[in-house]
Amino acid sequence: MKKFLIICFVLLTGLQCYAEKTVLPSQTGLVKNIEYIDDNSDNQTVKQSVTVKVLTGKFKGEERIIDNMLTGNPAYDIPLSKGDKVILHVEQIDDEIVSADDVDFFIADIKRDNQIWLFSGIFCLLLLIIGHKKGIRSIISIIATVGLIFCAMIPLILNGINPIVSAIITGILSTVITIYLVGGFNSKSSSAIIGTSISLVFAGLLSMLAIYFAHLTGFSGEENMFLYTSRPDLNFKGILSASMIIAALGALMDTAVSIASTINEIHETDNSLSVSQLFKSGMNVGRDIIGTMSNTLILVYLGSSLPLVLLSNNIDFNKFFNLNQVATEILSALIGSIAILACVPITAIIAAILIKRNKVNFKFDNNDKKESL
Repeated sequence: MKKFLIICFVLLTGLQCYAEKTVLPSQTGLVKNIEYIDDNSDNQTVKQSVTVKVLTGKFKGEERIIDNMLTGNPAYDIPLSKGDKVILHVEQIDDEIVSADDVDFFIADIKRDNQIWLFSGIFCLLLLIIGHKKGIRSIISIIATVGLIFCAMIPLILNGINPIVSAIITGILSTVITIYLVGGFNSKSSSAIIGTSISLVFAGLLSMLAIYFAHLTGFSGEENMFLYTSRPDLNFKGILSASMIIAALGALMDTAVSIASTINEIHETDNSLSVSQLFKSGMNVGRDIIGTMSNTLILVYLGSSLPLVLLSNNIDFNKFFNLNQVATEILSALIGSIAILACVPITAIIAAILIKRNKVNFKFDNNDKKESL
């Protein structure tokens, strides 16, 4: 877990940790004043002399003047204004820290977690207002899923466990917790869990085949290179496959729950229907779900890769679709969509059998009780 936190810090700051300096926990600072300095070295480069007051940690209350270079590249620049809160990267200079002069402060980025908490609060509030008790269960399931990813899957991968196996185990555990928590312990929920789990394994197999035959490298973004710098021993193709599995998990759960719930409601309305008839009803509903859910999944990938799509206007189409990053995004969307297609008949047949069987057993038990009375 400690190694994971170090990697996250490197990814967030993008700063190199020099061997002769010790990196201390980051602190929060407040921009008190900004002066623009023209060093005449480059017309595009602007130097900000920023007076920052440290708000947290051992050096709380200290003020330090920090240089902030604006190069004109929005991907790397940190434009600041007076009153902004920033995250400070702290490095120890001497062997022993006596005062603030024994450490260096650098501006890592603007502090944004307050906005994250604000929108998280709005989301949870609306979930509680609209969902009531199920809203509370949904919040718990979200926390459980995020906890499983950060506290189970990521440590497993960082400790050398196969990323695909780690993702499938995490996905199944998340599915069990989420569906049983929201839907209760019944045949409907069990059917959805089994259907989702089988579809997850299928998605894992598809992702391995896609990566192998398409010769995907697993390095489709800048963050992969940062991770490779810190942990070159990791299986990056496996990590790519794991990301495909986790990305498809939510859509698979939605599809499986929708079909299982529909079959259960149909059976409650007319319990004389056979397994075959229930299966056909589930498939009819599944055909309606397929179009919208697959479309949703592909739109999610397109939305997250919009800069890549815009880039296609300036590149030859043949070259564009064969770029590693583009091929990775397209195949990820297709694998998730294929897994959804497989989830429909798998969940429909399992739900039809389990729901019908449990209802028959329930009737049989009731007759036994009546005869004994």
